[in-house]
Amino acid sequence: MRKPRLMTPGPAPVPEDVLLELARPVIHHRSAEAKQVIVDAIAGLKEVFQTANDVLIFTASGTGAAEAAIINTVPRGKKAIVLNAGVFAERWVKVCKPYGIEAVSLDTEWGQAVDPAQVESALKQHPDAVMVIGTLSETSTGTGHPVDAIGKIVARTAAVFMVDGISGVGAMECRTDAWGIDLLVVGSQKALMLPPGLSFVSVSPKAWAAIDACPTACFYFDMKLARKKMAEFDTPFTPAHTLILALTASLKRMKAEGIENIWARHKLMSEACQAGVTALGLELFSARPAEGLTVFRVPEGLKDSQIRNALFDRFGITTVGGQDRLKGKIVRIGHMGYMDELDVISGLAALEMVLADLGFTVKPGQAVTAAQQVLIGQRAKMPAG
Repeated sequence: MRKPRLMTPGPAPVPEDVLLELARPVIHHRSAEAKQVIVDAIAGLKEVFQTANDVLIFTASGTGAAEAAIINTVPRGKKAIVLNAGVFAERWVKVCKPYGIEAVSLDTEWGQAVDPAQVESALKQHPDAVMVIGTLSETSTGTGHPVDAIGKIVARTAAVFMVDGISGVGAMECRTDAWGIDLLVVGSQKALMLPPGLSFVSVSPKAWAAIDACPTACFYFDMKLARKKMAEFDTPFTPAHTLILALTASLKRMKAEGIENIWARHKLMSEACQAGVTALGLELFSARPAEGLTVFRVPEGLKDSQIRNALFDRFGITTVGGQDRLKGKIVRIGHMGYMDELDVISGLAALEMVLADLGFTVKPGQAVTAAQQVLIGQRAKMPAG
């Protein structure tokens, strides 16, 4: 018997009580009850995002919300600087093209963090840029970027700072208002512990000013219309209101744990998983690992598909490989949202056994021991009680 274990960087595991909310009878999406659900969801999202700004809900994947943020803010013919360090950052370059937005791609080697000094230089070279698009956690490489430092630089200019927080928010520290993030985009299926289907955008006053000055170039993703309806705790079009109801259950969990504790839990799991992977002699891919996943290079003599297929066939563990230029070169293990220390430990134990079966030299327990040493060490530093 295999027990399914989802260890991908999205979709991530969904708690049982959240899933049960999806089994409730469907209510009408324009009812007072449905509007109250939106009220509760927005309040919870603001706490997780660490913002007092408006938050809009879209029935779409994170890509849909990101597209909305870009095309509602940057007029046709104007510039957006994209901090391009992976597959998903590269996607925002592609979004700009059909809308006639000039995407200035500031390229960073995949696996390396974006250099804030280069962002400052790019803004000086392109003072007419309307937007800077950054990423909190680049899922394709497992890299976290210094959004806080970049936000301070962008805030000194007229440009609006949009951050792709789709896989990062809820797994790693993100302080929207304090860091000068004008547009924060988040997806439901990552650390927010929901199935796919919802996305969210927080919007600062600076961003609203840019949006109001931008000619509307869309219908479904019209953020001015979304703002008008959100003032009534409603949405312009039929929302996935069953998912929003489930979201409120997820947000209650997050509130009970506390956002600072959530960040600390993910950091601890990340450090433990990294320690376990490196103890096996595997090489981490990212120079600045994000907290929601661990990415390692495929060792010489093996294929990523061999490792991932063996994890699934023997233990029911689903992981993912690389994308685009990283296809076949890396394995990505997710540990975000509804996961704890034992999930990481069991995942590493399975990795040990699978690698041994594939002929890779493994000393049983070496990854688990390294991870436990991190976990025990951190626990010892915590105050009593």
